[in-house]
Amino acid sequence: MPSFELLLIVNMLLSYYILKPTACLSSHLQLSSHRSLSRPSPPPPSPPSNVLRFRTAYREKLTYLKKLGIIDSKPKNHNAPTHQSLDEILSIIDFLKSKGFSDANIPTLCSKCPKLFSSSLKPADIEPVFSFLAADVGASAEESCGLILYCPEILFSNVKYCLRPRLLFLKNIGLQKLNNPSNLNAHLLNTHISKLESKIEFLRAIGISVDESIRVCARLPAIFGYSIENNLGPKVEYLVGGMERSVEELVEFPQYFAFSLRRKIVPRHMHLKQRDVRISLKRMLLCGDQKFYAKWK
Repeated sequence: MPSFELLLIVNMLLSYYILKPTACLSSHLQLSSHRSLSRPSPPPPSPPSNVLRFRTAYREKLTYLKKLGIIDSKPKNHNAPTHQSLDEILSIIDFLKSKGFSDANIPTLCSKCPKLFSSSLKPADIEPVFSFLAADVGASAEESCGLILYCPEILFSNVKYCLRPRLLFLKNIGLQKLNNPSNLNAHLLNTHISKLESKIEFLRAIGISVDESIRVCARLPAIFGYSIENNLGPKVEYLVGGMERSVEELVEFPQYFAFSLRRKIVPRHMHLKQRDVRISLKRMLLCGDQKFYAKWK
């Protein structure tokens, strides 16, 4: 009998120690489940923030350059610019803006000189021209921008071997105020000396002395941009052959070369010839049509 009671006690003890951990585990699981239901689940991890910023920056740069007309607004996938090329183009824009250009000027520069926004160009490549315009030509920042807007190609001229010799040549023949931003001044500074000299040689060839040829060019700097074959030559031929005048009249009135041969010089000469009137080139060409034809009816 004592053995039976002992056995019963042992079984009770075993049941207590074996079942208690299970009950405790069950209670713990129930508690954890209750806590998990009462708390919101954590959000999934987001992508690294630096990747998002990089992509956003690329899109912003691309949009900005498209707006300025530098990059095609609808580039094909295989022509899409790289991150590096965008940064290189933007470095040129930043440099130009530091020199006084605005966003409104960039499309003009791009349309006239697309290579200015090539990814291979560096600010250091064009910086010497700005220094030349400021130091040698005496142009202010605003005047420099104006000259470049008229002729952006000047930024690709070598200062030592091209720009300085041209400036010296133009000054030696008497041209002044080349810092004034005009289409003529900008293109004179960017014209090869051989082309400038050819106009003086042409005037010498038709019988005008060297000194007078230089004076003609100084009084009419636009002559450096005229074609000898299509402008100067035909007008001299008509002056001497058609109008029977001396080339010396060109020294007195070099502006003759600035008028259209077909639309003004020939019609006015024929009008006067029919009326047996002979006047100076200046009187024949300077006044407006209404005044001219009213006076010489």
